[in-house]
Amino acid sequence: MQFLYPSFLWALMALAIPIIIHLFYFRRFKRVLFTNVKYLKEIKEETSNRNRLKNLLVLLSRCLAVAGLVFAFAQPYLPTGDRIKSGINHISVFVDNSFSMTAARQDIPLLDFAKDKARLIINSYSEEDKFQVLSHDFEGKHQRFVSKEDALAFVDEIQITPTVQMVDKIVKRQHQLMETVSGNKISYIISDFQKSISDFSTITDTTMEVNLLPLQSVNQKNISVDSVWFDGPIPFFNQNNKLVVRVRNNSGEDSEQVKLSFKKDGQDKPIGIVDIPANSVITDTVSVNVDKAGWHEGIVSVTDYPIQFDDEYYIAFPVPDTIKALFINESGSNRFMDALFDGVPYFSLANQNVNQLQYQQFVNFDLIILNDLKNISSGLNNELSQYLKSGGKVLIFPGKTSDIPSYNNFMAINGAGTIIGTNKSVKEVASINTEEFIFSDVYINTSKNLKLPKTTLSFDINNSASGLQEKLLVYRDGTSYLSKYKVGDGQLFVCAAPLDKESNDLVYNAEVFVPLIYKMAITTTKHKNLSYTISNNLAIETDNLRQSGDYVYKIKNEKLEFIPGQIPSGNKITLEVDDQVKSAGFYDLMLNDQVTGKLAFNYNRRESDMSLYDESALAPLVSHNTKLKIMNEALQANISTSIAEKDRGVVLWKWFLIAALVFLAIEALLLRYYKP
Repeated sequence: MQFLYPSFLWALMALAIPIIIHLFYFRRFKRVLFTNVKYLKEIKEETSNRNRLKNLLVLLSRCLAVAGLVFAFAQPYLPTGDRIKSGINHISVFVDNSFSMTAARQDIPLLDFAKDKARLIINSYSEEDKFQVLSHDFEGKHQRFVSKEDALAFVDEIQITPTVQMVDKIVKRQHQLMETVSGNKISYIISDFQKSISDFSTITDTTMEVNLLPLQSVNQKNISVDSVWFDGPIPFFNQNNKLVVRVRNNSGEDSEQVKLSFKKDGQDKPIGIVDIPANSVITDTVSVNVDKAGWHEGIVSVTDYPIQFDDEYYIAFPVPDTIKALFINESGSNRFMDALFDGVPYFSLANQNVNQLQYQQFVNFDLIILNDLKNISSGLNNELSQYLKSGGKVLIFPGKTSDIPSYNNFMAINGAGTIIGTNKSVKEVASINTEEFIFSDVYINTSKNLKLPKTTLSFDINNSASGLQEKLLVYRDGTSYLSKYKVGDGQLFVCAAPLDKESNDLVYNAEVFVPLIYKMAITTTKHKNLSYTISNNLAIETDNLRQSGDYVYKIKNEKLEFIPGQIPSGNKITLEVDDQVKSAGFYDLMLNDQVTGKLAFNYNRRESDMSLYDESALAPLVSHNTKLKIMNEALQANISTSIAEKDRGVVLWKWFLIAALVFLAIEALLLRYYKP
């Protein structure tokens, strides 16, 4: 047996007090007259013996009562093998407040159970100890130690949140604060320990004791809308745009007759009824016809109960009224290019002379075509390079008499090949790369009936220094007729032959020419996000439309309005949303009180998988670290005692206090009922 406060044992000297009282207590005898003293000596001896026994028993009871009190204050314990903690404790309590904690246990949400256990843990420590209360929100006010009273208030404030943190990140967060203090460092993590967020392999810290309190609920079935995307770079209005929907069954049981529906701009459109096998994903499609340009809102939903946070998936998407191309030429427009765009809805072509360019308008075009330019000036070079890096597309048709070094300078800056010579032999295109977006889904088959371009003059291009080339059309000799290079977020297309009909018959091959130009205009390397996942470090990239002055972006809906952090970079701007969005749904992107876009936010699907680690499954996962301990159901049933025994061994002070009270009761009984 050991003592937490052994200095109190000096109080055992107080045992001398009842002994002194016993030794120096002189009783005044009462005079009694007897008529016969024959038996007086015998009676006197018998009475003295009984009084002595009573006094000794009373003395013993008093001494044991005092000793019991002294031992109780010294707080004795039986060591259990762990290091006994003394001094001020620093305790961090994490309460899992993710969506999975809405699951019921005995018709009570798991979050309520978790908060009750957090209160019991805090109340198990003294007023002098310091506490941190943590949740998935990672709020700034929780990154400091507070008093016992404030910690209990923080626990009361915890609510369900869409934010989800991994367990190893939670431990690191606790450790960050623990590094600022010395002494006893104790962590408690109260959670249902979903498999999707529970990774213990990276937890290696040995300076902090981590106690895991698993809470188990009844296994729940859950169907979630996993993701949604368009099967194409952009949707067009008055066309059937193919929307792909992926739905996941997160349980081990088959789900039948699941209703799947789509709502666009407030109008419902049933998709159908689907069956989803256990632990699997199905993909379905819906045709979305948009009858006007501009921003549109869509919601894909499934009918599922009781876990509903992931039953809806919000998307917001723009539909352009016109795809715009810019044709930059040296002498005049090209009648074949004009004819290609003339009369085609949703596509437009602007012609500009190279000497009359308005560089600031480049950003308004989806495709820029350079045709038969004598040279690419340094100014045009810089503007086109910036346009490419920001997501634009440029198609080059070099001229027969072009200044090759100026072309090579532009192409080298943007990671493309370089022109090394002129080839006046007749060459025919032999193959099409139908795996690339430009020509994918264009031809049912590329049979011999498909007429491909033929050239009488072309340029030899050296691509040895470029590792980003993708051949779209290839000559019979294996050299490239049309190549694509990725430049930043944009794409550079280079044709090996001029566009004029004497050198190149591309304009007479409508099967190739038409899809080539149209799909170049709509292709993109960076799709616009249909939605964003709510998180603590959310950032959104959008066009920088701000003007000089106090113009700032705002994000708002019916219940919330805030100004995000704004970091400009060229013609783009990054909006730092961080953790300001808490609810899934649609939000307006405002600039100077004008709506410039729509944003859709969804809850993280990481919590959709309701698979949990129980006590037995947790044990092998934490066996690599002796500081990781599991508090099972039996220990949680009397958590205050469990914590006391964990930190101080088997605590005995209560038993000594009870013993002191028992001996005081024995003393009272002896004085009252023992008659010598």
